[in-house]
Amino acid sequence: MKFIDHGNGGGPEVLVLAEGELPEVGAGEVLIRVAWAGVNRPDVSQRQGRYPPPADASPYIGLEVAGKVAAVGQGVTDWQRGDEVCALVNGGGYAEFVTAPAGQVLPVPKGLGLREAAALPENLFTVWANVFERGRLASGETFMVHGGTSGIGMAAIALAKARGARVFCTVGSEEKAEAARKAGADVAINYRNQDFVTEVRTRTEGKGVDVILDMVGGAYIERNLRCLAIEGRLVQIAFLQPSKIEVDWMPLMTKRLTFTGSTLRPRPASEKARLAAALRSEVWPLIEAGQFRPTIHREFVLADAAEAHALMESSEHIGKIVLKVAG
Repeated sequence: MKFIDHGNGGGPEVLVLAEGELPEVGAGEVLIRVAWAGVNRPDVSQRQGRYPPPADASPYIGLEVAGKVAAVGQGVTDWQRGDEVCALVNGGGYAEFVTAPAGQVLPVPKGLGLREAAALPENLFTVWANVFERGRLASGETFMVHGGTSGIGMAAIALAKARGARVFCTVGSEEKAEAARKAGADVAINYRNQDFVTEVRTRTEGKGVDVILDMVGGAYIERNLRCLAIEGRLVQIAFLQPSKIEVDWMPLMTKRLTFTGSTLRPRPASEKARLAAALRSEVWPLIEAGQFRPTIHREFVLADAAEAHALMESSEHIGKIVLKVAG
């Protein structure tokens, strides 16, 4: 099969098309013939050498795919050859074939094609686990996400709105603000010319927001604490700025805040299967009812993965970047 090799890592240019053996299908696994693969920030981090895969995962890049089941391993009864699926994979998604634990495989939602389905798993697993489980966002509460027009940001906006929250986000341009509002954001704050702490205080009449999903870190941490309401929850999922900083933690006590966070890839298969079941029950009906549809910014063919990563690093995209693997 053809796949993308990142060699010893480095800039986007290290991504090259290579040929290798098909992965072996183990017990409890599904082999997927990949039609489309999603591109994500963790892929960039892995290429740069900052996000190594777990020991039992493929060493190659790619965490989400959509395609057709090509074979099933021993003990798999939920999937059959030819089924159209999307999946959260543990690595190796930038390839013509990839294996996935059967519990991490989901049907393509009705009304979506494989191209859009490839843009779902990584973002939705992340949003569900962090916004609705760790963050405990409930209907009637106020939610804010940084990076509002990233793939995760757009998914978080749409799902939070669909589940009855008032939604704030931060973005870097008026074009992105408009896209965020179209996705469901009630308030889109341009961090280049607006202070999001002041805007949150003003627009919530001093109360603050109940849940924040942050992937920036650095100086944003203390500012996030200032934005939170009494009993608010800050959920950290990445650090685009430094993770080691000096912070005034007094608001943590005075406002009885919760500061938590998580990563997705190292979780055991049983935990990811539980999240997949929750998505199928709670989120797939919203997608099939038209309440959420992924925004695809641009597609590239597999051989042009380097260009896709360069675009991802530029942060100029709105929504998802995907790779076309097969016709």
